[in-house]
Amino acid sequence: MHEIVLNLHMHTPYSDGHLPHDQIAAAALRTGVDVLIVTDHNVWVNGPEDYYTEGDRRVLLLVGEEIHDQARDPQKNHMLVFGARRELATFASEPQRLLDAVNQAGGLAFLAHPFDPAAPAVGETDISWVNWEVQGFHGLELWNGFSEFKGRLRSKLHAVFFAFNPTLIAQGPPPETLRKWDELLAQGRKVTAVGGSDAHALPARLGPLRKTLFPYEFHFRGINNHVILPRPLGSNVREDGQMVLEALRQGSSFVGYDLPAPTRGFRFTAQGAEKTVGMGGELPAKGGVTLQIRLPMRTECRLLKDGKPVKTWTKRDLCTYITTEAGVYRVEVYVDYRGQRRGWIFSNPIYIR
Repeated sequence: MHEIVLNLHMHTPYSDGHLPHDQIAAAALRTGVDVLIVTDHNVWVNGPEDYYTEGDRRVLLLVGEEIHDQARDPQKNHMLVFGARRELATFASEPQRLLDAVNQAGGLAFLAHPFDPAAPAVGETDISWVNWEVQGFHGLELWNGFSEFKGRLRSKLHAVFFAFNPTLIAQGPPPETLRKWDELLAQGRKVTAVGGSDAHALPARLGPLRKTLFPYEFHFRGINNHVILPRPLGSNVREDGQMVLEALRQGSSFVGYDLPAPTRGFRFTAQGAEKTVGMGGELPAKGGVTLQIRLPMRTECRLLKDGKPVKTWTKRDLCTYITTEAGVYRVEVYVDYRGQRRGWIFSNPIYIR
């Protein structure tokens, strides 16, 4: 198995971002990201998908789309679409119809920033997901970097402070999103969690102060997806892109906040009587199952079953738990960074049936 670093949810001048695709790829090359998925608002940009190289480094850039009903007031229901390879924004007015179109096209649909409250101090409205009765989406954006920043803005002074101190922003996924994810999993649904940058590199100004809010490179050093692939990336853009998206579909990935310390090397596996599976996999409970967690360094680790903690380890880098109980098991890992406890790793589940 092979681990790659994927950063997703970013914008270019085709919508409300401020760097073109090739310059975003150049920023990724400087940070060690392996794959990008660019998702402009309500436009699928055909053409930029490719491998971009610099020296012995390369990055695979894929193009998806962030779709929402622009006529709706107030604005709600943003959806990240990957792999459809066609324009689908014409279906935006009806979320279920849009999901049906994504699935017909063979794409993936993730609910973007499901809980995204308003920030009146800077003129930002609530753009949460509200149509929870829909069926057919593959996952949700558990942790959105730009939404977390927006949620901390109680005044314009807060905006200035965090603009100049961006490493103090990220704490972890919103509790409401974690609860909703566990609720969906408890219904027997396989729902993949991803982390999104929501990168725009917005130019900001307050009086004489000017600042680019979170350059793409800053995002790429932060909230990433570490995807476990059956083989290394090759040279075929289409085949490699499909392999990455299929791993996301299966939930063979984890969300890692790489700024405090690299999360590469985390593993969560389950060994049963007949086979061993990783994140996204399923096993029968009969005969017992051994869950094993490997961490990149010694820190705090929690194992959850059906959304409830069943075991917590501290200052450990190898954690083992034996169970005969069916349930949905996932892992949360925390580290101390700049004087605060931060979410570090959020695994996708293993399903014990």
